[in-house]
Amino acid sequence: MSDNNSRRRFLTSVSMLAAGYSVARPAHLMLAPNTKLKVVLVGTGVRGTSFWGKRLVEQYSDLLEFVGLCDINPGRLAYAKEYMGVSCPVFSDFEEMVTKTKPDLIIVTTKDSTHHEFIIKGLDMGVDVLTEKPLTTDEDKCQAIIEAEKRSSKNLIVGFNYRWSPYMTKVKELLHQGAIGKITSVDFHWYLNTHHGASYFRRWHGQRDSGGTLWVHKATHHFDLLNWWIDSDPAEVFAYGALEHYGSNGPFRGDNCRTCPHKTECKFHWDITKSKRDMKLYVENEKHDGYIRDNCLFRNEIDIYDKMSAQIKYANEVVVNYSLTTYSPYEGWKIAFNGMDGRIEAWLDIPYFEKVAMSQEELHAAEMAQGGSSDMISKPVIVHKNWNKHETQIVNYDRKGHGGGDERLQNKIFKHPDNPDPLKHAAGIRDGAMSVLIGVAARKSIDSGQPIKIKDLTELKPQVSRI
Repeated sequence: MSDNNSRRRFLTSVSMLAAGYSVARPAHLMLAPNTKLKVVLVGTGVRGTSFWGKRLVEQYSDLLEFVGLCDINPGRLAYAKEYMGVSCPVFSDFEEMVTKTKPDLIIVTTKDSTHHEFIIKGLDMGVDVLTEKPLTTDEDKCQAIIEAEKRSSKNLIVGFNYRWSPYMTKVKELLHQGAIGKITSVDFHWYLNTHHGASYFRRWHGQRDSGGTLWVHKATHHFDLLNWWIDSDPAEVFAYGALEHYGSNGPFRGDNCRTCPHKTECKFHWDITKSKRDMKLYVENEKHDGYIRDNCLFRNEIDIYDKMSAQIKYANEVVVNYSLTTYSPYEGWKIAFNGMDGRIEAWLDIPYFEKVAMSQEELHAAEMAQGGSSDMISKPVIVHKNWNKHETQIVNYDRKGHGGGDERLQNKIFKHPDNPDPLKHAAGIRDGAMSVLIGVAARKSIDSGQPIKIKDLTELKPQVSRI
């Protein structure tokens, strides 16, 4: 198929992928004469330059080209251009970039609290937008995004990659097939270890006004999976949370790990100088904006939660017990779906359930990897039927790229946008909003001590069945 036709297929399919506010919009879009999709990126941190940057250049250069990069930090911009291997112009002004480059697609990978700025400006300037999760950090920004897409002729795609992993997909298939009958309740527990979990507290994510707490930045992944698996919208949330381990609770405190006098005493000491990429992307560019990548985990300004627990009631009456721990000895998760006819149990990377040869740091690095050789693994999903023996279904997948989800997500967006999507993997604005609103409701519940209804946060009203 010619480049022109490939690009036409992509532009035509954006409206079907994103689905719009409540119904799919007509799949008719005006096409520019260029043969490749013209893409710009705003936010040149690690996620933007790797998954939405270098990987796209390496895997889809026959279908797309970067025509602009934007960031407030000129040093990171220069490094991003080199790391991604592109020759496009760079900008500090987003609107100038969009005006001059006339892109077909804007990819937003800035700090979470600023996603809404670039999503809204992009839609208002007549360009389709793809945003990294989370969609945004509070209900007011979420409502503003909803209104922007309603008044725009363009659409928004949310980059939920975990859905696309073969392991997550197997769970969805079993539930969709009615393997345990009507779902009644779910127990879902996610454990972040003292390597990965701690990293959120040394970055900007450790401050509520930047990342919305881990209820939003991290748990939006998990809430999106729940919404997708349960196939309903959340209706009400009651939550508890506290900061008991990191922040002002720590026994040591320093300016950053590089200069800290407690290097030999602190078990959380992280030597950023061992990472050539982190040094070039962050440390060498601190002078431009003051952002410290190896900040102290115990600095006093940390104001997010490090333990979190919520009860979520769905519009279809399913009740979920959810928890997130940020200082576990291991990183993994487990889930159980209870149904009228049985129970499904699934888990990944629980050490005492399986033989894990990698260290916790190596496991995280393998999951985040975007290239290199395959790391094929096999994991079980257990299906219990009432009055019958349980069945074990083995799922084969590649560990790298979020369990194979990264590649499948990008292939759907850029290579095969018109392929059938019977399990509704593709995510649009409603999916992004509903996942974020659970986290927002959890925060509000902790602050108020009361259950929070999702319908009171934005104009989106929970639906028994997802559209």
